[in-house]
Amino acid sequence: MRVSWITTDKKVQSVVEYGKVPGKYEASATGESTSYHYFFYTSGEIHHVRIGPLEPSTTYYYKCGSSGPEFSFRTPPLAFPIEFAVAGDLGQTEWTASTLAHIGAKDYDIFLLPGDLSYADTQQPLWDSFGRLVEPYASTRPWMVTEGNHEIETFPIIYPHGFKAYNSRWQMPYEESGSKSNLYYSFDVAGAHIIMLGSYTDFDVKSDQYKWLQHDLASVDRSKTPWVFALIHAAWYNSNLAHKGEGESMRKAIEQILYNARVDLVFAGHVHAYERFTRVYDNKADQCGPMHVTIGDGGNREGLAMTFENPSPSISLYREPSFGHGRLRILNNTHAHWSWHRNNDTNAAMADEIWLESLGSYTMCKGTTSSKIANDEL
Repeated sequence: MRVSWITTDKKVQSVVEYGKVPGKYEASATGESTSYHYFFYTSGEIHHVRIGPLEPSTTYYYKCGSSGPEFSFRTPPLAFPIEFAVAGDLGQTEWTASTLAHIGAKDYDIFLLPGDLSYADTQQPLWDSFGRLVEPYASTRPWMVTEGNHEIETFPIIYPHGFKAYNSRWQMPYEESGSKSNLYYSFDVAGAHIIMLGSYTDFDVKSDQYKWLQHDLASVDRSKTPWVFALIHAAWYNSNLAHKGEGESMRKAIEQILYNARVDLVFAGHVHAYERFTRVYDNKADQCGPMHVTIGDGGNREGLAMTFENPSPSISLYREPSFGHGRLRILNNTHAHWSWHRNNDTNAAMADEIWLESLGSYTMCKGTTSSKIANDEL
C-alpha cells in the first residue's frame, strides 16, 4: 500500500508507522517527498511511502510523519468476493459530499475513479481542499484513479506537458506494472486485473501506451485473474449529446486489443450522467465484447448532462442524468453483480442492476487468447 499525505512543515519526515493494534506500531517504512510550483503557488511537502508486505483482509492502524492523528485502513481480500465502488467526475460540491457519504455508508474494498478529481483547473488551492474533502474516505480504503481532462492543467510555453499537480499528488503504481507513465497502469487484486488507461496521453499504435497495453494484456492469465476490466475517462460509447464522439479516436486505436483479450467491462467518466450499454464491439452488440458503463456522475461543478439522443440506440440499455455511484461485486470466478445507486436526499437508491458472467468462462468466447494477442499484435 502507498500512503500519501501533505504537510506545510518541510521538515516532517516521510515515515509511516503501522500495526494491527491501535496505538501499537510494529513496523515503519520510509519513503520520499516532493513539492511543486505552479505560477505563484507552492505546494506543501507531498509525502509518498510504500508500506508492507501486508496481510489481506486486515485492518491496519497507522500514523504519518511520527505525529498527528492515527488513521486506519483495511487491505483488500486475497480472493473473491471483492467489492469495488466506482464514481467519476467527483469535484467538490454538495453532490460530491452526498456521493461520498453514500459510498462510505456501505462497506467496500477498493474505490475506482475514472478521471476528473478536484476540478482545480489551474487553481491549485482547490487540490488542497479536495484532499481534505476525500481524506475520511481515501485514508480508509485504497483509491485507484486515472486522469481526466480537468487534470491536464497545461499552459503554453510555461507548463506545456500538463498533469503537474496530478502526478505530484496522486502517485499510482505505474512502474510496478511496467508502464513509463503515471497516466496509465494496471494492477491485480483478488482475482481481477484492472487496467487504468489514459485518455489524454498518446494512444496511437506507435505510442508507449499502446505498446504497454499490448504487453500487459498478453501477460494476463485468466486462470489467476478470471476478471479483466478497464477504466478510461472519455467514453467510447455515449448516447448523450454532451462530449459526443470525444472518445472515438481512442476507441478506434485500442478497442480491438481489449476485444481480443475478452475484457469484461469498461468504465468511463467525462459525461455527467449514467449510462449502461450491452456487451458491444465496433458499435454493434457482441456477446464477446465488454459491457461499457458511463459513470461520470459523482458530483462535479458543471451540472448534469441532461440531453440524450432520441430514440435511444439499441445498444444502450439504461441511461439517466442523475448523480450517483456504482458498485461491482465479484462473487467468484464466473459471476459478478453490477449496480448503480442514484443519489437522493438521504439514501442511495439502487436504480439499475445486472448480473454478469466473466468472458473468461464463456466457452464460445475463448477463441482469442492472450497468446494470440501476443502473436498478432506485438
